[in-house]
Amino acid sequence: MKLKSLVSTASALMLVSSFASAGNPVQMWKCNIHGETTEEGVMAQAGKWKEAAGALAGGSGMNVYTMFPVSVGADGDGTDVLLAVSWESFSSFGQWWDAYPSSDVAQMERETISCHGSALWESEEI
Repeated sequence: MKLKSLVSTASALMLVSSFASAGNPVQMWKCNIHGETTEEGVMAQAGKWKEAAGALAGGSGMNVYTMFPVSVGADGDGTDVLLAVSWESFSSFGQWWDAYPSSDVAQMERETISCHGSALWESEEI
């Protein structure tokens, strides 16, 4: 009986341990720059967006990165910039995502760029 209990406990811990060691969520957006907006303009707007988005529930500790291509082949979407947003945990991302769509912050993202696709990734630092 003790062996059965030990095996059950070990199995439960193995199931939960994958959540405990899960990486950080990173959402990657593929975007186009509006008109004559410069890279500096995009970065300045991203900084304002980060400050406002970071104030939403789950946003503390959020990081925002802009990535401009240096040398690329056509991706088929005409992507000018990648916008990556990372959180400390999937729980923080979930809180933030629940608050974001209906917030005023969601409108800010369209001031200098238009995004045409995103994906949520799990990131592991090596």
